[in-house]
Formats: sequence, structure tokens, C-alpha cells
Amino acid sequence: MHSFKIVRRVEFSETDMAGIVHYSNFFRYMESAEHGFFRSLGLTIASHNANSIGWPRVHADCDFRRPLRFEDTVEVELLVKEKRERSIVYAFIFRKTNTDPVEEVARGTLAVACIRKDPVTGAMSSVAIPEEIASLIEAAPEALLSESGR
Repeated sequence: MHSFKIVRRVEFSETDMAGIVHYSNFFRYMESAEHGFFRSLGLTIASHNANSIGWPRVHADCDFRRPLRFEDTVEVELLVKEKRERSIVYAFIFRKTNTDPVEEVARGTLAVACIRKDPVTGAMSSVAIPEEIASLIEAAPEALLSESGR
């Protein structure tokens, strides 16, 4: 699988004094889409057994084009931009869906590393993405990722 979408309504608590969604919430929306993506694959992003892997963020960015406001509906599309041996890079496209036509409001990226935490020392080490996870994830076609493709 290479894509996943969530749709949500902007809550009042997510807005700032100017009445627009505070920028930090876009990163929460990205994380929510990532968690939904993993659930759609029958996985969880956070396992708590001694041999579990984790997915710390190693890079995050977001470019904002138009504001979102209280009660707007926003579609967050996750696309797998790159699947590497030890990391995944996601692209996110945010669209305001309660307008005609639908408006793209932001684009973001999130890079996550696959790690294993030593149960004794707590030290984290980069590891290869386990095959049972890697086999379920593929990079999206370039046409879906390109600026001109949207």
C-alpha cells in the first residue's frame, strides 16, 4: 500500500488568536494519518514488547498555502514518498473539502527511522524495517507525488 486518507473537522481548540488552525496541529494531523495508515495495514505504530521496534521522527516540515478555520473539513492524504531499508519518508497533502472546488491548503513531509530500543540500556539503534512490515508498504507512483500531478 502506498497511500491513506483521513478526513476530520477542525476543532475550536486547534485554532489560534487569529481564528486559523495553529501550525503545530498540522503535525498532529500528519501523525494521525500515519497511525491510521499503520492500522489499515493491520499494524500498530507503538508496540510495547521487549523486542519491539519504534519509529522516531528524524525530519518534519510543512508548507502552508491557505488557512483552515474552525469547522472546516480537511482531508489529509498520506503518500509513501520513499521506503528505504531503515526508514520511511511520507508526503502529506492537506485539502479543505468544504469548498467548491476543494482547495489544497498545505503540504508536508515526515521522515521516520526504524529503530530497536535495548531493553536494558534504553539505547536506540537503527534497524532494517522488518520484512512483515516492509512487504506491506511501497512507494507511491511519482505522478501522485509531483506538484503538477495535483
